[in-house]
Amino acid sequence: MSVHAPGIRWYNAVWRWHFYAALFCIPFVIWLACTGSIYLWRPQIEALLDRPYDNLATSGPVASADAQVAAALKAVPGGTLHGYVLPDAPDHAVRILVAVHGEDKRVYVDPRGLAILKVVTEEKRPMRMIFHLHGELLAGAVGSYLVETAACWAIVMILTGLYLWWPRGRRGLAGVLYPRLKGGGRIFWRDIHATAGIWVSVLALGLILTGLPWAKGWGSYLTEVRTLTGTTRGPVDWTIGGKAPKQDAMLGDHAGHGGMAMPTPPLVPGELERVTATVRPQDVAAPVLISPPKHRGSPWTIASDAADRPLRSDLKIDGATGRLISRTDFDQRHWIDRAIGYGVAVHEGAFFGIANQILGTLTALFLVILAVSGAVMWWRRRPVGLLGAPIPLGRPRFGVGLIAAIVALGIYLPMFGATLVAVLVIERAVLARFAASRDWLNLRPV
Repeated sequence: MSVHAPGIRWYNAVWRWHFYAALFCIPFVIWLACTGSIYLWRPQIEALLDRPYDNLATSGPVASADAQVAAALKAVPGGTLHGYVLPDAPDHAVRILVAVHGEDKRVYVDPRGLAILKVVTEEKRPMRMIFHLHGELLAGAVGSYLVETAACWAIVMILTGLYLWWPRGRRGLAGVLYPRLKGGGRIFWRDIHATAGIWVSVLALGLILTGLPWAKGWGSYLTEVRTLTGTTRGPVDWTIGGKAPKQDAMLGDHAGHGGMAMPTPPLVPGELERVTATVRPQDVAAPVLISPPKHRGSPWTIASDAADRPLRSDLKIDGATGRLISRTDFDQRHWIDRAIGYGVAVHEGAFFGIANQILGTLTALFLVILAVSGAVMWWRRRPVGLLGAPIPLGRPRFGVGLIAAIVALGIYLPMFGATLVAVLVIERAVLARFAASRDWLNLRPV
């Protein structure tokens, strides 16, 4: 068959876009897989780090919540109460969030002796650092956009890889579902790449899609769409681009901690005690975060920050009387929030326990294998001094269905659509016009 036959041209075009997507994504895939694997085990890591504060040997009566807060505020001069974490057990240190100079300090207080055991900036806690490294590369909105763009092109990489992997006239499962380990260097790396890709593809797509709500571009895009369609209901309990939405007053790991802590009015003595007394029998999934009212006379806000988000509840309590004003459980949220909540729980390894964590870690491991094997294949095949991109063999025919699918993907993933147009324009209008870049990229002359 001629190399310019429609089928060969189309296969080569897919291979070319798979190559471009992979070359851009490989460093990000490895980075996100490594940082994501660490974050998957956040409950165990944080329990280990906090062990010295969860087995206190002190004895005597427990001090009032007001006294505990007063001790925390004294340890952070100029601070105001931002949140009180309801202790899980009598021998656990009380965690109190104190806002000062636009950031939160987490203060560990002995509930009996009121000794200050530790003060740490919330966003500098190890797992918060991992969270920002994973989602923003510690580069704020710019890093979030980069990660989002890589995630969008990783979807293209996976989909085009599945097309290239699809068996065509091959007999047997060797090289399709399991690698031929004795086939020599080229076959070995090809099979490792292809079989790792097929086994991880569905799980990887799931991880990428469930991570998009945190991205600066896609998360803001979803917010605007929901506002226009009237599907917004209640606060968002995940960050967008590393920061909480302005309307969100919650304190969850993906909400309030990432935003600017607003000063609160002075506490009315006794209100926090009444609020905690009302919360304890409500069966709210731990950790339970109690936030003071932003304005005097407003209700206190209570939010579960359970990693398994379908367990979360939000409550409003009148501090003056201790009366429960309202309670919103997960199943009462808008279906979009519930869908995202399930996805986030799976993404973080919290939905079905340790099996979820293991599955997520294995997915990350396979993604690293996929990235490394792809890089090795590229390095071994590329001509010296050239990028080694597949040669375009003419313009393949794009059916209406394919064009519609690309447009739909571009609408659903705006960063993909924008960068796709940019790449096509730059390649055609600039790079293909200069001999040096044209030869390096294996482009056809304009």
